[in-house]
Amino acid sequence: MFAGKTVLITGGTSGIGLQTAKSFAEKNANVAIASIDCDTAADGLRDDLEAFGTKIGFYTCDVSDFDAAGAAVKQIAEDFGAVDILINNAGITRDGLLIRMSETDFDRVISINLKGCFNFSRHVSPLMFRKKSGRIINISSVIGLYGNMGQVNYAASKAGVVGLTKSLAKELGSRGITVNAIAPGYIETAMTDKLDEKIKEKLFERIAMRKLGKPEDVANLAVFLASEQAAYITGQVIQVDGCIAV
Repeated sequence: MFAGKTVLITGGTSGIGLQTAKSFAEKNANVAIASIDCDTAADGLRDDLEAFGTKIGFYTCDVSDFDAAGAAVKQIAEDFGAVDILINNAGITRDGLLIRMSETDFDRVISINLKGCFNFSRHVSPLMFRKKSGRIINISSVIGLYGNMGQVNYAASKAGVVGLTKSLAKELGSRGITVNAIAPGYIETAMTDKLDEKIKEKLFERIAMRKLGKPEDVANLAVFLASEQAAYITGQVIQVDGCIAV
């Protein structure tokens, strides 16, 4: 499906990002992963991803650093020849009630989750602009749509991703570039694995499907949005949440 195409995924060494990398590699895309932990994660992941028979590259980068993001994109473009699809997935949490939240915890979440999305979109979009084609897919969250107690920093960052997505779609649409966002709900990851069973039961009560989503549920949508079948879909925020009650 994506033979000869290159997808760049930020934060692609675990969870949703890693599954997205695998799903694109399975569909014959070359995969470049930019993440702050590539130095430690790459060796363990390289064999798994290269088993799909496509070109794989790892680039250590703090996505919140504008110049570092630019250097990573430049190197990836040189190594792969192009960046056809960008998945802005890198994200962190630093939860806490506002009254106790430090400025550092607020700033770091905004820098990774929102500014990181800006940084890579800013550096990749000129490459797509010249080709008059491309796909940018930003990973937001239902928390950015509905808010959540104890997550003002995370909610603000993910709401910002929604605004960035809708604005960038308007800027780039005339050049054949689509920009969409995916808003996952509660997904089975290392973070949710640590939750107490009673907490999980309460989560299930809020989800119409009475279960957590899987990373594949998000990755499958990313693959679709990057495909030709979604060529006329842009500026959208699509929830993958099993119909969550707010």
